[in-house]
Amino acid sequence: MELWIPITIAAAFLQNLRSVGQKHLKGVMGTTGATFVRFGFGMPFAILLVLGLHWFAGFPFAPINGIFLAWIVLGGLGQIAAQFLLIYLFSFRNFAVGTAYSRTEPAQAAIFGLVLLGEMAGPGALIAIAITVVGVMLISVARTPMSWRNLFASLVSRNALIGLASGTLFGVAAVAYRGASLSLGGPNFLMQAATTLAVTITFQTVVMLAWMVWSDRSQIAKIAAAWKPSLFVGFVGASASLGWFTAMTLQQAAVVKALAQIEMIFTFASSVFFFREHINRAEAAGCLLIVAGIVLLVLIG
Repeated sequence: MELWIPITIAAAFLQNLRSVGQKHLKGVMGTTGATFVRFGFGMPFAILLVLGLHWFAGFPFAPINGIFLAWIVLGGLGQIAAQFLLIYLFSFRNFAVGTAYSRTEPAQAAIFGLVLLGEMAGPGALIAIAITVVGVMLISVARTPMSWRNLFASLVSRNALIGLASGTLFGVAAVAYRGASLSLGGPNFLMQAATTLAVTITFQTVVMLAWMVWSDRSQIAKIAAAWKPSLFVGFVGASASLGWFTAMTLQQAAVVKALAQIEMIFTFASSVFFFREHINRAEAAGCLLIVAGIVLLVLIG
């Protein structure tokens, strides 16, 4: 088994923990504050990791260059905008269709990987990506009366277009992060990933902080009051991001993001075993498709 596979699975698990923490914080400080926490409280851990790898592991600092910074800006802003659009979807009464389309991120990452980096996923990987995307989309509409025919017929609806835009930006961000890490050219994949994470999360923290100062300064006091749970979210968020960046340094972003759909399995496992929630047939079928796609990825990986 290649190293990127267990790293991706671990990152998906940690991201699930981060999402649970952010859901709690959203009720305390609102959407903007909960979004900032993953960056602002994750930044110190990311910077300490780079310094630790240099001081204790003896890895030299990665040489930062203009191409790297350009990828960082593209990825950092793309991720923030994608997250904003995804959260904006939740304000609509019927957001399931839009959410389903936002889950096309791995497929769109495959396209942008080819356009921006000249990387083409193999036939087996493309089939696995398609299987996981269909599985996640099925789960997203499982509790609505929407049929597959209506789902694809609704492609031009506002919700669907917002969802597609979110998936597009997530896909661009994933490819940009891989491009940033690879552009460093050394000293090794771990230091490249850690450096990419530290610079990205610092940039995103500055952008989000400036936005809060300009739009809603009251969020800052709420964040400070909830610093303990925020610290947990920042730590698991930074750990998850390190996993993503490391995996995407080792493997194409589209393939990593397809395997990352395993996060949905973790979410449903929590729902069933901890919250005793019922899963319907469509959701079960979606989970099986995700598992099938993941198995195929592991076998070819």
